[in-house]
Amino acid sequence: MLTIHHLGHSQSERIVWLCEELEIPYKLEKYTRDPVTRLSPPELKALHPLGAAPLIEADAILLAESAAIVEFILARYGHGRLQHGPDHPDFASYLYWFHFANGNLQPVMGRSMFIGRCGLAPDHPIQVSVQGRLDKVLALIEARLAQNDYLAGSAFTAADIMSVFSLTTMRLFHPVDLKPYPNILAYLQRIGARAGYQRAMAKGDPDLTPMLT
Repeated sequence: MLTIHHLGHSQSERIVWLCEELEIPYKLEKYTRDPVTRLSPPELKALHPLGAAPLIEADAILLAESAAIVEFILARYGHGRLQHGPDHPDFASYLYWFHFANGNLQPVMGRSMFIGRCGLAPDHPIQVSVQGRLDKVLALIEARLAQNDYLAGSAFTAADIMSVFSLTTMRLFHPVDLKPYPNILAYLQRIGARAGYQRAMAKGDPDLTPMLT
C-alpha cells in the first residue's frame, strides 16, 4: 500500500488531496513541525537527509518532491484521470500550470515571506522588486481564471492540486490579501467545495481552517 509521510501545514497536503481525488487507498503517517524552528521533526529527517515532506513509500520506493510524487501517482494509479495527454487541446496549458506552481508561484511566495521578515521599508528596492513579482504572478493567475474555471481549462486537474497550497495554506506563514483578485477567490471557493479537498484537509490537517477567502 502507498504510504504518505505528511508534515502538517505543508505542501504535502497536495499528495493527500490527490489520493482522495483519485480515491486510492493509502496509509497516512503524520508529523508535526518543530514548535521553535517550524521545520521537520527528527523522525522525518531519519527518512530523508533533508527532512523532506511530502515523502511517499510504494513498493520499496522512497520518493520525495511533491511534483515528482504527483507525477508518480498519476502514472501508476491515475489511469488518465486529473491530467491531459498529448492529444488533448489543453495539454500545453496543463503542463504550463502544473509546473508554474513550483516554478513561479511558490518561489515568489517564499521570497516575499523571507524578505518580509527582514523588516525592510516598503520602498526598499528589494522589497519593491519582490512585491512587484508577486503582483505579476497573482495577476497572471487572476487573468487565467477569468477565462477558465480551472488552471488547465474547464476541467479540474493535478495542475490545480499543485497550485492551491500556495494560495491557501502558505498564507498562514505569509499573509497575502487576495481581495484584489476576485477570480482567484471564486476559484478557491470551487476548490473548497470539492469533497476530495474537504476529506484531505480533514484527514491531514484537522487543526487547520483552509484559507479560501
